[in-house]
Amino acid sequence: MGRENKTQMWVSEFILLGLSSEWRTQVSLFVLILAMYLVTFVGNFFILLLIRLDSRLHSPMYFFLSVLSFVDLGYSNSFAPQMLAHLLSTHKSIPFHSCVLQLYVSLALGGSEFFLLGAMAYDRYVAVCHPLHYKVIMHGGLCLGLAAGCLVAGFTNSLMETIITFRLPLCHNVINHFACETLAILRLACLDISFNKVMVAISGFLVIILPCSLVLFSYGHIVAAILRIRSTQGCSKAFGTCASHLTVVCMCFGASIFTYLWPQSASSVEEEKMVALFYAVVAPMLNPLIYSLRNKEVMTALQKVLDKFRDKG
Repeated sequence: MGRENKTQMWVSEFILLGLSSEWRTQVSLFVLILAMYLVTFVGNFFILLLIRLDSRLHSPMYFFLSVLSFVDLGYSNSFAPQMLAHLLSTHKSIPFHSCVLQLYVSLALGGSEFFLLGAMAYDRYVAVCHPLHYKVIMHGGLCLGLAAGCLVAGFTNSLMETIITFRLPLCHNVINHFACETLAILRLACLDISFNKVMVAISGFLVIILPCSLVLFSYGHIVAAILRIRSTQGCSKAFGTCASHLTVVCMCFGASIFTYLWPQSASSVEEEKMVALFYAVVAPMLNPLIYSLRNKEVMTALQKVLDKFRDKG
């Protein structure tokens, strides 16, 4: 223990190595990430605006979609501004308290999104398997309760993981990542982190596997219900209500399972950063595009809003 205490240090700030040390690469990444960040902001903002303005979108499915868009905006803002600033700066530092806040917010919103995707899968299950009782089952109180429960679960899990992570004594303050991320911070610890790895696995099980199990359960019943539909039009309509959500589920759960639950190796650090970049920047940008381009009701609402602005002009 005496030897370990000599190597421990009090950290006031962390140095982030980022994605690249080459200036040209950093400038290219800045332009690319800025473009994706703007698309993320505009896309999710328009989803929220359309759902607010069009009464035809005032249904449980679009209520959960609006919450998902709000969460995506917050999640993207917890990473993108700091990444953009560091890509054009020589001193890529982040204060200790900002690092703690970034980890807490990103884990909280990321976890909330997984639970929301599970709740949205349940909504689609009720819509396809119990269409006559849909409005009775998915009433306003239940929707608000599910959304609130998803947020509470995400923020509670994040609080516990953040506290456990930053209680570790640190040997240095250089993080081989573009942001404050759990696995990257654990690599700075002076002590054995076996307990923390177990806690990360438990957290991953609660936040990823449980919602994923609900998704699999819901879509198992949905597929069975669709196979019982004899008309081609009915099958197409039933599948159409789930296609966008299923696409987002595969994208988000796949990336996170690879990052947190896949066996780690010494050569996986760069792969880990790439997956984290995808989930931090690309996924929040794709979600509104997937839900809008594959959804006739959203496209109709968008056309309606554009026509109003065109008429006023």
